[in-house]
Amino acid sequence: MARRLAALLLLLALGCLLGILVLLLGSGDTRGPPGFKYGIVLDAGSSHTAMFVYKWPADKENDTGVVSEHTMCDVEGPGISSYSSNPLAAGTSLEHCLNQALRDVPKEKHTGTPLYLGATAGMRLLNIADPQASDAVLRAAAATLKMYPFDFRGAKILSGEEEGVFGWVTTNYLLENFIKRGWLGEWIQPQKKTLGAMDFGGASTQITFETMDTIENPRNEVMLKLYGQAYKVYTHSFLCYGRDQVLKRLLSKFLQAESYQETVSHPCWPMGYNKSLLMSSIYDSPCTLKERPSLALNTTVTLVGTGNGNLCALHVSKLFDFTNCSFSHCSFDGVFQPKVSGNFIAFSAFFYTVDFIQTVMGRPVHLPSDLKDAAETICATSWSKAGETSIGWALGYMLNLTNMIPAEKPSSHKSMLYNYWVILILLFVVTTLTSLVTAICLLRHSKSSII
Repeated sequence: MARRLAALLLLLALGCLLGILVLLLGSGDTRGPPGFKYGIVLDAGSSHTAMFVYKWPADKENDTGVVSEHTMCDVEGPGISSYSSNPLAAGTSLEHCLNQALRDVPKEKHTGTPLYLGATAGMRLLNIADPQASDAVLRAAAATLKMYPFDFRGAKILSGEEEGVFGWVTTNYLLENFIKRGWLGEWIQPQKKTLGAMDFGGASTQITFETMDTIENPRNEVMLKLYGQAYKVYTHSFLCYGRDQVLKRLLSKFLQAESYQETVSHPCWPMGYNKSLLMSSIYDSPCTLKERPSLALNTTVTLVGTGNGNLCALHVSKLFDFTNCSFSHCSFDGVFQPKVSGNFIAFSAFFYTVDFIQTVMGRPVHLPSDLKDAAETICATSWSKAGETSIGWALGYMLNLTNMIPAEKPSSHKSMLYNYWVILILLFVVTTLTSLVTAICLLRHSKSSII
Protein backbone atom coordinates (compact mmCIF):
# COMPACT_ATOMS: atom_id res chain seq x y z
CA MET A 1 0.00 0.00 0.00
CA ALA A 2 2.78 2.39 0.89
CA ARG A 3 4.58 1.66 -2.36
CA ARG A 4 1.47 2.33 -4.40
CA LEU A 5 0.81 5.61 -2.64
CA ALA A 6 4.43 6.61 -3.11
CA ALA A 7 4.20 5.85 -6.82
CA LEU A 8 1.10 8.06 -7.12
CA LEU A 9 2.76 10.90 -5.24
CA LEU A 10 5.90 10.54 -7.34
CA LEU A 11 3.86 10.76 -10.53
CA LEU A 12 2.09 13.91 -9.34
CA ALA A 13 5.38 15.43 -8.20
CA LEU A 14 6.92 14.73 -11.59
CA GLY A 15 4.00 16.49 -13.28
CA CYS A 16 4.33 19.51 -11.02
CA LEU A 17 8.09 19.59 -11.58
CA LEU A 18 7.62 19.62 -15.34
CA GLY A 19 5.02 22.38 -15.00
CA ILE A 20 7.38 24.52 -12.95
CA LEU A 21 10.14 23.89 -15.48
CA VAL A 22 7.92 25.12 -18.32
CA LEU A 23 6.95 28.17 -16.26
CA LEU A 24 10.60 29.07 -15.72
CA LEU A 25 11.52 28.54 -19.37
CA GLY A 26 8.44 30.34 -20.66
CA SER A 27 8.71 33.55 -18.68
CA GLY A 28 9.68 36.62 -20.66
CA ASP A 29 9.28 40.35 -20.97
CA THR A 30 5.73 41.06 -22.10
CA ARG A 31 4.68 44.53 -23.16
CA GLY A 32 2.15 46.26 -21.05
CA PRO A 33 -0.63 48.21 -22.72
CA PRO A 34 0.89 51.30 -24.37
CA GLY A 35 -0.40 54.78 -23.71
CA PHE A 36 -1.88 56.92 -26.46
CA LYS A 37 -0.46 59.74 -28.50
CA TYR A 38 -2.66 62.40 -30.05
CA GLY A 39 -2.47 64.56 -33.16
CA ILE A 40 -4.62 67.38 -34.53
CA VAL A 41 -5.15 68.21 -38.20
CA LEU A 42 -7.11 71.19 -39.49
CA ASP A 43 -8.43 70.51 -43.00
CA ALA A 44 -8.81 73.98 -44.50
CA GLY A 45 -10.89 73.27 -47.60
CA SER A 46 -12.22 75.71 -50.17
CA SER A 47 -15.74 75.81 -48.70
CA HIS A 48 -15.15 75.10 -45.00
CA THR A 49 -12.58 74.00 -42.42
CA ALA A 50 -12.82 70.87 -40.27
CA MET A 51 -10.66 69.89 -37.30
CA PHE A 52 -9.83 66.23 -36.64
CA VAL A 53 -8.30 64.91 -33.42
CA TYR A 54 -6.59 61.54 -33.91
CA LYS A 55 -5.04 59.11 -31.46
CA TRP A 56 -2.84 56.04 -31.75
CA PRO A 57 -0.95 53.66 -29.42
CA ALA A 58 2.36 55.21 -28.37
CA ASP A 59 4.23 52.21 -29.79
CA LYS A 60 3.93 51.84 -33.56
CA GLU A 61 3.51 49.02 -36.08
CA ASN A 62 6.48 49.00 -38.49
CA ASP A 63 7.05 52.73 -37.90
CA THR A 64 3.49 53.80 -38.77
CA GLY A 65 0.90 54.65 -36.14
CA VAL A 66 -2.35 52.67 -36.01
CA VAL A 67 -4.47 55.81 -36.00
CA SER A 68 -8.15 56.29 -35.22
CA GLU A 69 -10.35 59.37 -35.31
CA HIS A 70 -10.93 60.56 -31.74
CA THR A 71 -13.17 63.58 -32.32
CA MET A 72 -13.92 66.16 -35.01
CA CYS A 73 -15.26 69.69 -35.19
CA ASP A 74 -16.65 71.74 -38.08
CA VAL A 75 -15.38 75.32 -38.06
CA GLU A 76 -18.18 77.84 -38.42
CA GLY A 77 -18.13 80.02 -41.51
CA PRO A 78 -16.55 79.61 -44.96
CA GLY A 79 -13.09 78.33 -45.87
CA ILE A 80 -10.10 80.41 -44.80
CA SER A 81 -9.47 81.51 -48.40
CA SER A 82 -12.66 83.59 -48.10
CA TYR A 83 -10.94 85.83 -45.53
CA SER A 84 -8.46 87.34 -47.99
CA SER A 85 -9.78 90.85 -47.27
CA ASN A 86 -9.75 90.26 -43.48
CA PRO A 87 -6.99 87.74 -42.67
CA LEU A 88 -7.28 88.11 -38.88
CA ALA A 89 -10.81 86.70 -39.06
CA ALA A 90 -9.38 83.49 -40.53
CA GLY A 91 -7.50 82.85 -37.30
CA THR A 92 -10.40 83.87 -35.09
CA SER A 93 -12.72 81.43 -36.87
CA LEU A 94 -10.61 78.49 -35.66
CA GLU A 95 -10.80 79.28 -31.94
CA HIS A 96 -14.06 77.45 -31.18
CA CYS A 97 -12.75 74.12 -32.47
CA LEU A 98 -9.31 74.61 -30.91
CA ASN A 99 -10.99 75.18 -27.55
CA GLN A 100 -12.78 71.88 -28.07
CA ALA A 101 -9.42 70.22 -28.76
CA LEU A 102 -8.22 71.43 -25.35
CA ARG A 103 -11.00 69.36 -23.81
CA ASP A 104 -10.70 66.37 -26.14
CA VAL A 105 -6.96 65.82 -25.62
CA PRO A 106 -5.88 64.93 -22.05
CA LYS A 107 -4.20 67.94 -20.43
CA GLU A 108 -0.98 66.06 -19.71
CA LYS A 109 -0.72 65.26 -23.46
CA HIS A 110 -1.15 68.85 -24.73
CA THR A 111 2.51 69.77 -25.13
CA GLY A 112 3.32 66.53 -26.95
CA THR A 113 0.37 66.68 -29.35
CA PRO A 114 1.38 67.79 -32.88
CA LEU A 115 -0.91 70.36 -34.48
CA TYR A 116 -1.06 70.89 -38.24
CA LEU A 117 -3.09 72.99 -40.64
CA GLY A 118 -3.26 71.91 -44.25
CA ALA A 119 -5.01 74.12 -46.80
CA THR A 120 -6.20 72.71 -50.11
CA ALA A 121 -7.43 74.00 -53.47
CA GLY A 122 -9.19 77.13 -52.20
CA MET A 123 -5.91 78.47 -50.85
CA ARG A 124 -4.04 77.18 -53.92
CA LEU A 125 -6.27 79.37 -56.06
CA LEU A 126 -5.88 82.35 -53.72
CA ASN A 127 -2.11 81.87 -53.83
CA ILE A 128 -2.25 82.08 -57.63
CA ALA A 129 -4.51 85.14 -57.67
CA ASP A 130 -3.01 87.04 -54.71
CA PRO A 131 0.09 85.53 -53.07
CA GLN A 132 0.31 88.31 -50.49
CA ALA A 133 -3.27 87.76 -49.34
CA SER A 134 -2.63 84.01 -49.20
CA ASP A 135 0.45 84.52 -47.01
CA ALA A 136 -1.46 86.90 -44.74
CA VAL A 137 -4.26 84.37 -44.21
CA LEU A 138 -1.78 81.59 -43.38
CA ARG A 139 0.13 83.87 -40.99
CA ALA A 140 -3.09 84.81 -39.19
CA ALA A 141 -4.11 81.17 -38.88
CA ALA A 142 -0.64 80.20 -37.65
CA ALA A 143 -0.65 83.01 -35.06
CA THR A 144 -3.89 81.66 -33.59
CA LEU A 145 -2.62 78.07 -33.57
CA LYS A 146 0.57 79.12 -31.75
CA MET A 147 -1.52 80.54 -28.90
CA TYR A 148 -2.55 77.02 -27.86
CA PRO A 149 -0.38 74.65 -25.78
CA PHE A 150 -0.05 72.06 -28.53
CA ASP A 151 3.10 71.26 -30.52
CA PHE A 152 2.42 73.45 -33.57
CA ARG A 153 4.14 71.92 -36.62
CA GLY A 154 3.10 74.43 -39.26
CA ALA A 155 0.35 75.75 -41.53
CA LYS A 156 0.88 75.08 -45.21
CA ILE A 157 -0.87 74.81 -48.54
CA LEU A 158 -0.92 71.19 -49.65
CA SER A 159 -0.11 70.46 -53.26
CA GLY A 160 -2.83 68.75 -55.24
CA GLU A 161 -0.69 65.61 -55.34
CA GLU A 162 -0.33 65.58 -51.54
CA GLU A 163 -4.08 65.99 -51.14
CA GLY A 164 -4.73 63.12 -53.54
CA VAL A 165 -2.23 60.73 -51.95
CA PHE A 166 -3.37 61.40 -48.39
CA GLY A 167 -6.97 60.81 -49.45
CA TRP A 168 -5.92 57.49 -50.98
CA VAL A 169 -4.11 56.52 -47.78
CA THR A 170 -7.19 57.41 -45.70
CA THR A 171 -9.48 55.32 -47.91
CA ASN A 172 -7.38 52.17 -47.87
CA TYR A 173 -6.56 52.48 -44.18
CA LEU A 174 -10.24 52.66 -43.25
CA LEU A 175 -10.96 49.66 -45.49
CA GLU A 176 -8.16 47.73 -43.69
CA ASN A 177 -6.20 47.22 -46.90
CA PHE A 178 -2.91 48.11 -45.17
CA ILE A 179 -3.32 46.54 -41.75
CA LYS A 180 -6.02 44.96 -39.59
CA ARG A 181 -6.53 43.11 -36.33
CA GLY A 182 -5.97 39.36 -36.35
CA TRP A 183 -8.23 37.01 -34.41
CA LEU A 184 -5.69 36.89 -31.57
CA GLY A 185 -5.60 40.69 -31.37
CA GLU A 186 -2.31 41.13 -33.22
CA TRP A 187 -1.87 43.50 -36.19
CA ILE A 188 -1.49 41.73 -39.54
CA GLN A 189 -1.09 42.83 -43.15
CA PRO A 190 -4.03 41.35 -45.12
CA GLN A 191 -2.29 41.32 -48.54
CA LYS A 192 -5.38 42.86 -50.12
CA LYS A 193 -5.44 44.95 -53.27
CA THR A 194 -5.72 48.67 -52.65
CA LEU A 195 -8.60 50.71 -54.02
CA GLY A 196 -8.19 53.79 -56.16
CA ALA A 197 -9.51 57.07 -54.75
CA MET A 198 -11.44 59.87 -56.46
CA ASP A 199 -11.95 63.06 -54.46
CA PHE A 200 -14.38 65.65 -55.86
CA GLY A 201 -13.61 68.78 -53.84
CA GLY A 202 -14.82 72.34 -54.06
CA ALA A 203 -12.00 73.69 -56.23
CA SER A 204 -10.16 70.60 -57.47
CA THR A 205 -10.62 66.91 -58.18
CA GLN A 206 -8.03 64.24 -57.38
CA ILE A 207 -7.54 60.74 -58.76
CA THR A 208 -5.04 58.39 -57.09
CA PHE A 209 -4.35 54.68 -57.51
CA GLU A 210 -1.60 52.11 -57.12
CA THR A 211 0.05 51.03 -60.37
CA MET A 212 2.86 48.81 -61.60
CA ASP A 213 3.09 50.65 -64.93
CA THR A 214 5.75 53.22 -65.76
CA ILE A 215 4.65 56.71 -64.72
CA GLU A 216 5.88 58.91 -67.56
CA ASN A 217 5.44 62.20 -65.71
CA PRO A 218 7.52 62.16 -62.48
CA ARG A 219 5.22 64.78 -60.93
CA ASN A 220 2.49 62.14 -60.83
CA GLU A 221 4.54 59.46 -59.07
CA VAL A 222 4.66 59.04 -55.30
CA MET A 223 6.45 56.30 -53.39
CA LEU A 224 5.01 55.52 -49.95
CA LYS A 225 6.07 53.22 -47.15
CA LEU A 226 3.31 52.29 -44.72
CA TYR A 227 3.52 49.57 -42.06
CA GLY A 228 6.76 48.35 -43.62
CA GLN A 229 5.24 47.93 -47.10
CA ALA A 230 6.21 50.03 -50.15
CA TYR A 231 3.56 51.40 -52.54
CA LYS A 232 4.00 53.01 -55.96
CA VAL A 233 1.13 55.41 -56.50
CA TYR A 234 -0.07 57.54 -59.41
CA THR A 235 -1.84 60.77 -58.48
CA HIS A 236 -3.02 63.93 -60.18
CA SER A 237 -5.04 66.90 -59.01
CA PHE A 238 -7.18 68.75 -61.55
CA LEU A 239 -7.31 72.33 -60.32
CA CYS A 240 -10.48 74.18 -61.39
CA TYR A 241 -12.35 70.87 -61.71
CA GLY A 242 -13.85 70.95 -58.23
CA ARG A 243 -17.61 71.35 -57.88
CA ASP A 244 -17.72 75.09 -57.15
CA GLN A 245 -15.17 76.03 -59.81
CA VAL A 246 -16.78 73.83 -62.47
CA LEU A 247 -20.11 75.56 -61.84
CA LYS A 248 -18.43 78.96 -62.26
CA ARG A 249 -16.78 77.83 -65.48
CA LEU A 250 -20.13 76.59 -66.78
CA LEU A 251 -21.75 79.92 -65.97
CA SER A 252 -18.99 81.67 -67.87
CA LYS A 253 -19.58 79.43 -70.92
CA PHE A 254 -23.32 80.16 -70.85
CA LEU A 255 -22.70 83.91 -70.65
CA GLN A 256 -20.27 83.69 -73.55
CA ALA A 257 -22.74 81.66 -75.63
CA GLU A 258 -25.40 84.37 -75.25
CA SER A 259 -23.06 87.37 -75.58
CA TYR A 260 -23.38 88.45 -71.95
CA GLN A 261 -27.01 89.51 -72.20
CA GLU A 262 -28.88 90.63 -69.09
CA THR A 263 -30.91 87.40 -69.10
CA VAL A 264 -29.19 84.11 -69.94
CA SER A 265 -30.66 80.60 -70.11
CA HIS A 266 -29.09 77.88 -67.95
CA PRO A 267 -29.80 74.38 -69.37
CA CYS A 268 -28.42 72.63 -66.25
CA TRP A 269 -30.90 74.31 -63.90
CA PRO A 270 -34.47 72.98 -63.62
CA MET A 271 -37.31 74.78 -65.33
CA GLY A 272 -38.64 77.58 -63.15
CA TYR A 273 -35.46 78.23 -61.19
CA ASN A 274 -34.09 81.74 -61.71
CA LYS A 275 -31.24 83.57 -60.00
CA SER A 276 -29.52 86.96 -60.37
CA LEU A 277 -25.75 87.12 -59.94
CA LEU A 278 -23.06 89.77 -60.04
CA MET A 279 -20.37 89.30 -62.65
CA SER A 280 -17.82 89.54 -59.83
CA SER A 281 -19.12 86.31 -58.26
CA ILE A 282 -18.37 84.45 -61.51
CA TYR A 283 -15.06 86.02 -62.50
CA ASP A 284 -13.41 86.28 -59.07
CA SER A 285 -11.42 83.08 -59.61
CA PRO A 286 -8.27 82.23 -61.59
CA CYS A 287 -10.36 79.43 -63.15
CA THR A 288 -12.54 81.96 -65.01
CA LEU A 289 -10.23 84.97 -65.11
CA LYS A 290 -9.12 84.38 -68.71
CA GLU A 291 -12.76 84.53 -69.86
CA ARG A 292 -13.59 87.71 -67.96
CA PRO A 293 -15.51 90.13 -70.21
CA SER A 294 -14.91 93.86 -70.44
CA LEU A 295 -18.17 94.53 -68.58
CA ALA A 296 -18.05 96.05 -65.10
CA LEU A 297 -17.89 93.41 -62.38
CA ASN A 298 -20.85 94.98 -60.56
CA THR A 299 -23.05 94.20 -63.57
CA THR A 300 -25.99 91.92 -62.71
CA VAL A 301 -27.04 89.02 -64.90
CA THR A 302 -30.16 86.89 -64.46
CA LEU A 303 -29.92 83.17 -65.18
CA VAL A 304 -33.09 81.27 -66.08
CA GLY A 305 -33.26 77.50 -65.76
CA THR A 306 -34.43 75.67 -68.88
CA GLY A 307 -33.88 72.04 -67.82
CA ASN A 308 -32.31 70.89 -71.09
CA GLY A 309 -30.29 67.79 -70.19
CA ASN A 310 -28.75 67.24 -73.62
CA LEU A 311 -27.60 70.85 -73.95
CA CYS A 312 -26.27 70.77 -70.38
CA ALA A 313 -24.20 67.65 -71.15
CA LEU A 314 -22.87 69.29 -74.31
CA HIS A 315 -21.64 72.35 -72.40
CA VAL A 316 -20.11 70.22 -69.65
CA SER A 317 -18.21 68.13 -72.21
CA LYS A 318 -16.65 71.32 -73.60
CA LEU A 319 -14.87 71.84 -70.27
CA PHE A 320 -12.69 68.79 -71.03
CA ASP A 321 -10.02 68.52 -73.73
CA PHE A 322 -9.58 64.92 -74.88
CA THR A 323 -7.57 65.71 -78.02
CA ASN A 324 -4.13 66.95 -76.91
CA CYS A 325 -1.71 64.41 -75.41
CA SER A 326 2.10 64.29 -75.53
CA PHE A 327 2.30 61.02 -73.57
CA SER A 328 1.44 57.44 -74.49
CA HIS A 329 -1.88 57.79 -72.70
CA CYS A 330 -3.78 60.72 -71.17
CA SER A 331 -6.94 61.28 -69.16
CA PHE A 332 -7.87 64.79 -70.38
CA ASP A 333 -6.28 68.23 -70.77
CA GLY A 334 -3.01 66.54 -71.81
CA VAL A 335 -2.47 64.96 -68.37
CA PHE A 336 -0.62 61.63 -68.34
CA GLN A 337 -2.46 58.73 -66.74
CA PRO A 338 -1.49 55.03 -66.81
CA LYS A 339 -4.01 52.32 -67.54
CA VAL A 340 -6.71 52.24 -64.89
CA SER A 341 -7.51 48.89 -63.28
CA GLY A 342 -9.26 47.61 -60.19
CA ASN A 343 -11.98 49.23 -58.13
CA PHE A 344 -12.29 52.83 -56.97
CA ILE A 345 -14.00 54.62 -54.13
CA ALA A 346 -15.38 58.11 -54.80
CA PHE A 347 -16.00 60.57 -51.98
CA SER A 348 -16.59 64.22 -51.06
CA ALA A 349 -18.95 65.82 -53.61
CA PHE A 350 -19.24 62.50 -55.46
CA PHE A 351 -20.95 61.13 -52.35
CA TYR A 352 -23.13 64.18 -51.75
CA THR A 353 -24.39 64.09 -55.34
CA VAL A 354 -25.27 60.39 -55.25
CA ASP A 355 -26.76 60.73 -51.76
CA PHE A 356 -29.06 63.51 -53.02
CA ILE A 357 -30.17 61.42 -56.00
CA GLN A 358 -30.92 58.41 -53.80
CA THR A 359 -32.49 60.08 -50.76
CA VAL A 360 -34.21 63.15 -52.20
CA MET A 361 -35.01 61.94 -55.71
CA GLY A 362 -35.58 58.34 -54.61
CA ARG A 363 -33.52 56.85 -57.46
CA PRO A 364 -31.04 54.00 -56.82
CA VAL A 365 -27.53 54.50 -58.21
CA HIS A 366 -25.44 51.39 -58.92
CA LEU A 367 -23.90 52.08 -62.33
CA PRO A 368 -22.57 55.13 -64.22
CA SER A 369 -25.59 54.80 -66.51
CA ASP A 370 -27.83 55.31 -63.46
CA LEU A 371 -26.17 58.69 -62.90
CA LYS A 372 -26.79 59.68 -66.50
CA ASP A 373 -30.45 58.68 -66.28
CA ALA A 374 -30.85 60.53 -62.99
CA ALA A 375 -29.30 63.69 -64.48
CA GLU A 376 -31.74 63.61 -67.39
CA THR A 377 -34.66 63.13 -65.00
CA ILE A 378 -33.55 65.98 -62.74
CA CYS A 379 -33.05 68.30 -65.69
CA ALA A 380 -36.55 67.49 -66.93
CA THR A 381 -38.09 68.16 -63.49
CA SER A 382 -39.53 71.58 -62.74
CA TRP A 383 -38.15 73.48 -59.74
CA SER A 384 -41.48 73.24 -57.91
CA LYS A 385 -41.25 69.41 -57.94
CA ALA A 386 -37.56 69.08 -57.14
CA GLY A 387 -38.12 70.18 -53.69
CA GLU A 388 -19.14 58.19 -39.72
CA THR A 389 -14.90 58.37 -39.74
CA SER A 390 -14.85 61.04 -42.44
CA ILE A 391 -13.05 60.23 -45.67
CA GLY A 392 -10.73 62.97 -46.79
CA TRP A 393 -7.02 63.68 -46.83
CA ALA A 394 -6.58 64.53 -43.11
CA LEU A 395 -6.36 60.98 -41.70
CA GLY A 396 -3.88 59.96 -44.39
CA TYR A 397 -1.86 63.07 -43.55
CA MET A 398 -1.70 62.03 -39.89
CA LEU A 399 -0.83 58.41 -40.80
CA ASN A 400 2.07 59.63 -42.91
CA LEU A 401 3.23 62.05 -40.21
CA THR A 402 3.31 59.31 -37.57
CA ASN A 403 6.26 57.90 -39.51
CA MET A 404 8.20 60.94 -38.28
CA ILE A 405 6.94 60.84 -34.66
CA PRO A 406 9.15 58.68 -32.39
CA ALA A 407 7.54 55.68 -30.76
CA GLU A 408 7.52 55.42 -26.99
CA LYS A 409 9.24 52.48 -25.30
CA PRO A 410 6.42 50.45 -23.78
CA SER A 411 6.42 49.32 -20.17
CA SER A 412 7.19 45.63 -19.58
CA HIS A 413 6.76 43.01 -16.88
CA LYS A 414 7.60 39.35 -16.36
CA SER A 415 4.84 37.10 -17.57
CA MET A 416 4.23 33.86 -19.38
CA LEU A 417 4.50 33.88 -23.16
CA TYR A 418 1.37 32.66 -24.94
CA ASN A 419 2.88 29.58 -26.60
CA TYR A 420 4.38 28.32 -23.35
CA TRP A 421 1.12 28.95 -21.56
CA VAL A 422 -0.66 26.65 -24.02
CA ILE A 423 1.99 23.96 -23.50
CA LEU A 424 1.63 24.26 -19.73
CA ILE A 425 -2.15 23.87 -19.86
CA LEU A 426 -1.84 20.76 -22.05
CA LEU A 427 0.83 19.34 -19.76
CA PHE A 428 -1.24 19.78 -16.63
CA VAL A 429 -4.29 18.24 -18.35
CA VAL A 430 -2.27 15.19 -19.42
CA THR A 431 -0.64 14.90 -15.99
CA THR A 432 -3.96 15.17 -14.19
CA LEU A 433 -5.60 12.54 -16.40
CA THR A 434 -2.62 10.21 -16.06
CA SER A 435 -2.63 10.63 -12.29
CA LEU A 436 -6.36 9.90 -12.06
CA VAL A 437 -6.11 6.81 -14.25
CA THR A 438 -3.12 5.58 -12.26
CA ALA A 439 -4.89 6.19 -8.95
CA ILE A 440 -8.00 4.29 -10.12
CA CYS A 441 -5.88 1.37 -11.30
CA LEU A 442 -4.05 1.28 -7.98
CA LEU A 443 -7.31 1.31 -6.05
CA ARG A 444 -8.77 -1.51 -8.17
CA HIS A 445 -5.59 -3.55 -7.79
CA SER A 446 -5.66 -2.98 -4.05
CA LYS A 447 -9.28 -4.19 -3.81
CA SER A 448 -8.59 -7.30 -5.87
CA SER A 449 -5.62 -8.17 -3.68
CA ILE A 450 -7.77 -7.93 -0.54
CA ILE A 451 -10.44 -10.22 -2.05
